[in-house]
Amino acid sequence: MFLLHKVYHRFSLLSPPPAYFSSLPSSSSSSSSSTQRLLRIPRRKSAKPMMSGADFGVSSRLSRLARFASAAENDVGSLSGTSSNPSRPLEDEDDLAVGGGFRFPPKEIQDIVDAPPLPVLSFSPGRDKILFLKRRALPPLSELARPEEKLAGVRIDGNYNARSRMSFYTGIGIHSLLDDGTLGPEKEVHGYPDGAKINFVTWSRDGRHLSFSIRTDEDDTTISKLRVWIADVESGKARPLFQSPDVYLNAIFDSFVWVNDTTLLVSTIPLSRGAPPKKPLVPSGPKIQSNEQQNVVQVRTFQDLLKDEYDADLFDYYTTSQLVLVSLDGTVKPIGCPAVYTSFDPSPDEKYLLVSCIHRPYSFIVPCGRFPKKVELWTVDGKFVREICDLPLAEDIPIAFNSVRRGKRSINWRPDKPSTLYWVETQDGGDAKVEVSPRDIIYMEPAEAVNGEQPQILHRLDLRYGGTSWCDDSLAFIYESWYKTRRTRTWVVSPDKEDVNPRILFDRSSEDAYSDPGSPMMRRTHAGTYVIAKFKKQDEGSSILLNGIGATPEGNVPFLDLFDINTGNKERIWESDKEKYFETVIALMSDQTDSELYIDQLKILTSRESKTENTQYFLQTWPDKKRFQITNFPHPYPQLATLQKEMIRYQRKDGVQLTATLYLPPGYTPSEDGPLPCLVWSYPGEFKSKDAAGQVRGSPNEFAGIGPTSPLLWLARRFAILSGPTIPIIGEGDEEANDRYVEQLVASAEAAVEEVIRRGVAHPNKIAVGGHSYGAFMTANLLAHAPHLFSCGIARSGAYNRTLTPFGFQNEDRTLWEATNIYVEMSPFMSANKIKKPILLVHGEEDNNSGTLTMQSDRFFNALKGHGALCRLVILPFESHGYSARESIMHVLWETDRWLRKYCVNNPDELSDLGASSGKAAADTKNNTLSPSGGGAALESSDLLDGSHSAPRSLL
Repeated sequence: MFLLHKVYHRFSLLSPPPAYFSSLPSSSSSSSSSTQRLLRIPRRKSAKPMMSGADFGVSSRLSRLARFASAAENDVGSLSGTSSNPSRPLEDEDDLAVGGGFRFPPKEIQDIVDAPPLPVLSFSPGRDKILFLKRRALPPLSELARPEEKLAGVRIDGNYNARSRMSFYTGIGIHSLLDDGTLGPEKEVHGYPDGAKINFVTWSRDGRHLSFSIRTDEDDTTISKLRVWIADVESGKARPLFQSPDVYLNAIFDSFVWVNDTTLLVSTIPLSRGAPPKKPLVPSGPKIQSNEQQNVVQVRTFQDLLKDEYDADLFDYYTTSQLVLVSLDGTVKPIGCPAVYTSFDPSPDEKYLLVSCIHRPYSFIVPCGRFPKKVELWTVDGKFVREICDLPLAEDIPIAFNSVRRGKRSINWRPDKPSTLYWVETQDGGDAKVEVSPRDIIYMEPAEAVNGEQPQILHRLDLRYGGTSWCDDSLAFIYESWYKTRRTRTWVVSPDKEDVNPRILFDRSSEDAYSDPGSPMMRRTHAGTYVIAKFKKQDEGSSILLNGIGATPEGNVPFLDLFDINTGNKERIWESDKEKYFETVIALMSDQTDSELYIDQLKILTSRESKTENTQYFLQTWPDKKRFQITNFPHPYPQLATLQKEMIRYQRKDGVQLTATLYLPPGYTPSEDGPLPCLVWSYPGEFKSKDAAGQVRGSPNEFAGIGPTSPLLWLARRFAILSGPTIPIIGEGDEEANDRYVEQLVASAEAAVEEVIRRGVAHPNKIAVGGHSYGAFMTANLLAHAPHLFSCGIARSGAYNRTLTPFGFQNEDRTLWEATNIYVEMSPFMSANKIKKPILLVHGEEDNNSGTLTMQSDRFFNALKGHGALCRLVILPFESHGYSARESIMHVLWETDRWLRKYCVNNPDELSDLGASSGKAAADTKNNTLSPSGGGAALESSDLLDGSHSAPRSLL
């Protein structure tokens, strides 16, 4: 099975969007003339006696929402669609800004964000049927407010016994793929409860059945755990897999897998499990950590770690599962003992299971992925065969890039063999700073290994192992790379032919997009595994297909090359249209055989889009290359169908070539309409060479899709948007990129601003800058070190004080003590006294991203406020690093719109130059140009970093 979800957030075949949430009124409070204000979303204190354990968590979290619901009942619709109306005086906006409720942006933005999403597509093993996995729009905040346990880096919903905040499908539609490429009528999977939340949809190996999980919220107080269901593909009829209603899925780690056409292996909650452990009222002793052995242990700022033994017991409680074999006829057989199983993988021949579990001793400083890990080999009916490895706790993995865990890793089944295992072992102790040759060794051995027989060495590598693409006895690709030098190599090996020496096929820089030869097309085997597809052309020998993105100085032009492994000869058999469309190859569709494939019988699935046409999917067949359109999704926002998009190139003062995507509103003409307010949204990247940094990435013909917090939403507000201007931080030779971070950051921003001004599309005094995560870090630094460029800034979920991440951040692997000056100079917190331009900070209250603790924004705001800076901090309840609840996202958009109108469109610096009265008139005139033009904006692929992060205590 494979899923198509590149653009599923853009369009929909589903029901209309849900009704808009009623806007909530502000709580009464006195206004302050100060530019620093404090706004906290109200939290009602419970009048009930103090409760313990999970009950207290439910009360404290859900009580926050009661205040919001009550406010909505008292003042329904008071602000809906008008909170950022251009005609509303900004003085009224300021009164609302100190209120206590969620706000909503203008209707033209709401309509775009609320558009129902496109279903995810999934093709059957036989490529003759397609699932439409239907989804809803943004979830309500009440779902994020559900109680959750934060244990060992995992957030757990104890009521579901699954990961918290899981998205889900609302329905499954089955379509037949007809010979002419069209879709047959939809057959709805039915039989499960109304309102069920669907997850983990999987095809059986023969494509006759679907397996999936179901959970239901029976009422406000009763929440069901996950159950496994089965659906017959021919009829669409669904039923529970287990006859007993007491068997529930444990979905914390691996959930279930098809062992064969009629049997699944399921991770279940042990039937003997009782109530969760209770937190002791009185601790048994102090919390103690010790390093009396003087080990060197450097770790990044991981979140949600275990805090004490109670947390460890709670982690065991929720993650311990019982593996159960269950057949479609209802036969159930528990196998193995209850344990914390993290994965279980059947061998291709269905005879063995590769089972992984973690065990004590646990750690309080690293997440569960580094806990002791045992890997065992079982027969498919649960009999222990042998132990593959038992890895100790890995607290001391060095922070240097390419450092890894000691011992066996990447243990998997060979997909081209019945039951052969392969794995890799480091020879440098896992420390990338150790110079040794070889650095990694790849081994393989059959499941039924003879005692005393040593595993076969497949290959030795001097760089770090990066994976294997298998084909057959005579062909496999092995990948290795090294981050410091950006070197990447692809080896050709003959796994079962010892007389054939490995050879390097490709040796290049991972930064050099122009030299990327592409990746081999894979085909599905009858065992459900994927191997490199070999093709024959008439009477010639076998070749493979390389699927490449085709980066060029004019933009990406994807391709398919027929490639002869032995001679290196290439023949381009397909290429995207360069003039109008951007097309990509999604998957091979003619792989329903384990025998050789012929190029004149090739069938591929492609996607096609243009600047004005949204993505559609097509089948293309050889030899005549006929194209059959599968989907016909409507344009998501026809009112923006004529938006203007251009990939632009310009140069930094040190000669580095830079690129960006410039978006302009529909109907805009610079010569007639004059310069616009402009929003620059970006995210820095590190490079080892100027040439690589200057390469063009992306296509001018890609459709401008949209994400819920995309900066391109402000096209509907008549902004120019400079999306993803490259901000390369280059460290050539022995120099590290961050050695000149601020200098290169400012130079890149200056070049971008100069270019949009030169083109006449951006007003010099009305250019705002923004970013998410590392882009927020960028934004704060630009306001500190280049205040002449921007009128204001918007920084979401950033880190601003690098001394709080002393063991590395982003791509910096030197410690604070090794590069003290770098940490200090790069930290906008240390330059808070230099920030004079307005800055809006937004952060999720429950941010679990390593490095971007919510405390970063709290402390940065206090530093700014302490120096009299014009600033505002918005803390979103229950939100993590990326924002997901509809209320949160809408509020972030309202905050952003207000900030842009007040400090960009009506830039006070410009008004002071014009004089009070004339400046006010000019501001009103400019403000009127922002009257809603309808429709939405677009999200370029480079913006997806933020598109997946969507949006309060507020501080101003």
